[in-house]
Amino acid sequence: MIVDHRTYTFRPGTMGKWLKKYETEGLPIQKRHLGTFMGLFTTEIGNLHQVVFLWGYASLADRETRRAAMAEDPAWQTFISEVWALDALQAQEIKILKPAPFSPPIG
Repeated sequence: MIVDHRTYTFRPGTMGKWLKKYETEGLPIQKRHLGTFMGLFTTEIGNLHQVVFLWGYASLADRETRRAAMAEDPAWQTFISEVWALDALQAQEIKILKPAPFSPPIG
């Protein structure tokens, strides 16, 4: 199992609108395509205006296959074009995390 750890940084004042849109439109699409949704978190202390996603996958190949299928989904393409139009995102950081041998199973 691997974990796709994504941190998105938003322009101040734009994260709330993005969160509503993602919850109602983006997340349902992603849940149809992607691996195990482990959660979405917002920063309270530290670097503000950020959300962190965690998605679990069986392997890098599983992640690649699932993300490619999602990219082809017309509903996802519409959602993404509308999200870019919000002009809310400032930065995106993606990490792939591999659990230590003694970590509990995910999902």
